[in-house]
Amino acid sequence: MSTPETDSGRCGYVAIVGRPNVGKSTLLNALVGEKLSIVTDKPHTTRQRVLGVLNRGADQAVFVDTPGHARRTKRALHRLMARQIHQALEDCDLALLVADAGKLTSQDHALIEMLGDKLASTFLVLNKVDALASKNDLLPTLERLSRHPFAELIPISARTGENLSRLVDQIFARLPVGPKLFPQGVVTDRDLAFRIAETIREKLMTLVHQEIPYGLTVEVEHLGHTEEGQRLIHALVWLERDSQKGIVIGKGGGVLKEAGTQAREELRKLLGERVHLELWVKVRERWADNERELARLGFEV
Repeated sequence: MSTPETDSGRCGYVAIVGRPNVGKSTLLNALVGEKLSIVTDKPHTTRQRVLGVLNRGADQAVFVDTPGHARRTKRALHRLMARQIHQALEDCDLALLVADAGKLTSQDHALIEMLGDKLASTFLVLNKVDALASKNDLLPTLERLSRHPFAELIPISARTGENLSRLVDQIFARLPVGPKLFPQGVVTDRDLAFRIAETIREKLMTLVHQEIPYGLTVEVEHLGHTEEGQRLIHALVWLERDSQKGIVIGKGGGVLKEAGTQAREELRKLLGERVHLELWVKVRERWADNERELARLGFEV
């Protein structure tokens, strides 16, 4: 646990919640100015909460990106994701409910109802306004949503940065007075192994276009350096069924090789050094149904 700093200012936790694929992780990355959460076009890319720290003078906002809210809770992994959302909301000082400005669904409205008394400390953040044909298209949505007692209702584009400065100003204005929770220079509480594993998983999820991504996870088995001074990474790609291996590896190993190439390039930038990455594909049947397996694979259960 980080030691709170003693300078006066405003500080607090800000939960980022919403249904899948509304841009929560893109928003976190835009707010802190660094890629902390992986982003793909597939639902449920975020499986574990990711914390990002933003400092502004004596003030500090600690953002918590959460998995997309889903109705499915049959699997242990789904239940874990749901618990992380509820825990983030319970612990936060403010919440950002992120929705797609062009498409409000029944799931969005269910989240509004779920927040209940928390709405008074919740910002409704309507993302992806850059995708609207006209900003006037947003007016009926704003009018309908204004009946809810949100603390703020702010249209933004996390992708282009539109209106992010206003969102940040309003967040800092409403945080409670208190000392910083994390020292200057700390941007996340996630360790290097987690960030490496997530980078590899992002590349595989992007390249594999079937249901495989949802039964895939990555575990960093070893971190070190080669004799030539390269960062050495051994990572295991875990699948749930043996029949999935051929799809993830690809013809002649092409998919796995391309994922490794893309991950290596991004990790080189993250680590600031050359990277020697080795990937192995293995099977652990129904790992997503077993909390003990989830814990062994590094999930917070």
